[in-house]
Amino acid sequence: MSIATVPSYGLRHVSTTRPWLIKTLRFSSTPFASLASEQAEPNTMQSSNNVNKPTSNFPKRGQTVELVCESLAFKGKGLCKVADTGFVVMCDRALPGERFIGRVTRRKGSYAEVTKVETISPHWDLVDAPCEYASYCGGCKTQNLAYEAQLRAKEQQVRDLVIHVGKFSKSELESLEIMKPIVPCDIQFHYRNKMEFSFGPERWVPKELLAEKNEGDKIKNYALGLHAPGFFDKVLNVNKCLLQSEPANMVLVAIQDCWRDVDLGLSPYNVHSHKGFLKHLMLRTGRNLKTGLPELMVNFVTSSYKPELLMPLVERVSAIPEVFSVMNNVNTSVGNTSVGEEEYTLYGKPTITETLRGLTFQISANSFFQTNTRQAEVLYSLIEECAGLRGDGSEIVLDLFCGTGTIGLTLASRVKHVYGYEVVAQAISDAHLNAELNDIRNATFVQGDLNKIDASFGNNFPRPDIVISDPNRPGMHMKLIKFLLKLKVPRIVYVSCNPATCARDLDYLCHGVLYDLIKDVMQAEQNIKGCYKLKSLQPVDMFPHTPHIECVCLLELCDNPS
Repeated sequence: MSIATVPSYGLRHVSTTRPWLIKTLRFSSTPFASLASEQAEPNTMQSSNNVNKPTSNFPKRGQTVELVCESLAFKGKGLCKVADTGFVVMCDRALPGERFIGRVTRRKGSYAEVTKVETISPHWDLVDAPCEYASYCGGCKTQNLAYEAQLRAKEQQVRDLVIHVGKFSKSELESLEIMKPIVPCDIQFHYRNKMEFSFGPERWVPKELLAEKNEGDKIKNYALGLHAPGFFDKVLNVNKCLLQSEPANMVLVAIQDCWRDVDLGLSPYNVHSHKGFLKHLMLRTGRNLKTGLPELMVNFVTSSYKPELLMPLVERVSAIPEVFSVMNNVNTSVGNTSVGEEEYTLYGKPTITETLRGLTFQISANSFFQTNTRQAEVLYSLIEECAGLRGDGSEIVLDLFCGTGTIGLTLASRVKHVYGYEVVAQAISDAHLNAELNDIRNATFVQGDLNKIDASFGNNFPRPDIVISDPNRPGMHMKLIKFLLKLKVPRIVYVSCNPATCARDLDYLCHGVLYDLIKDVMQAEQNIKGCYKLKSLQPVDMFPHTPHIECVCLLELCDNPS
């Protein structure tokens, strides 16, 4: 197999004279295949040219084929195999045990993707989805799968990734009890404290509901809702979302009832023509510190600053008792981001509050905060347990990808000092405010890109006793992994929202990386040896009915690290 066709997750040894290719393979942030659970070990793949080769009767693009979904793979897609060939096929919204007709849409190397055309027999663990949009919205694809089955599927995905990508043996995970049972979420609906809806000039409807679309009334076809799966320019109109709080749904209904009124002169933004006023509606839910009741922020994202146009909507939503803040983020760029260049307070205060593990946090329109507050309490408790703090106030904690400082601040009372690093300036500003709000004086937060660290990184803080790393979906950059392998702190707590890149990084930290590189390519050593052992891996379900999985991993330094 040529180097160009070696999957990045199977890369253990590189020898090439093409430096650009090394960089691409080594630092690619693209999640490796969703087929990790089906892939063989790299040496097995390289020993045979017939692995995963389609036979002559492999269905071509546009062809239909009868399939049975065997399991859920990474990102929640159904994993199936073509009869008699063993060729792997992925299908969105196919669930375990479901027999269906699928149409091949494209082939991607060792597997193909199909679109479900017709269900012949339903999947195992079938339940009725309570949301009317569940069949069309991309937000929670597995509502019609029993929650216990969702948990089993997520736990199995993590196990497969750790074995096939992390290169930890199944016997090792079981005999040492490294892999823990997934922690369920006690509340499966109304758990999100933040939802973002988009405005669109024409509502998207599935084919079977096209008759309900009023082609003759342009304004009635305006949409406010969620993007149709796979489309940036198509919006499914939504009047209620079962993932957000009930007061947030009251706000959504209030806006849906009036924003199309022609007398208001409001227009949705068109991502193609770049014309229109209303871009997004963001709803955030916190808790009032005095009453413990919900406290809402309504944020209108617009293409220009015209507060007079928004005032009728502001008056409508501010009449809802739970609304404490109405903001206007102005984003004049053609991009469709919800973060504005300017921010204005239209009603109430510019922040809402929330409590987490005894601390108070001020949440602004664009600040990062754990989306599921209640389950974040569980997650942070697991992080503290893995950190194994002595509690004598003598330890130094290095909090990487610290965001608004929530993890580090919840540990600060039991350690000597917390040093947090984060690339987003607004997040660092919020971290400083949160430390001040809670009278925490032993926390330092620094803005910096952890993907671009150099040899001087580490000179500005004392040697830590514990490292907590909570990277975003691409995982950790190789520069940071090299730094940690040289630093050799006693314990690393790795918190991940992407089990794919988590498994890859655990492999590097525990087993090392082998590279034959030219001397002038990134000035890397030939061998980067792993020096950690994986002590525990705890999956946590933060977001029921979605494919997202959180993991908390404890790594301990080997007894005799080289």
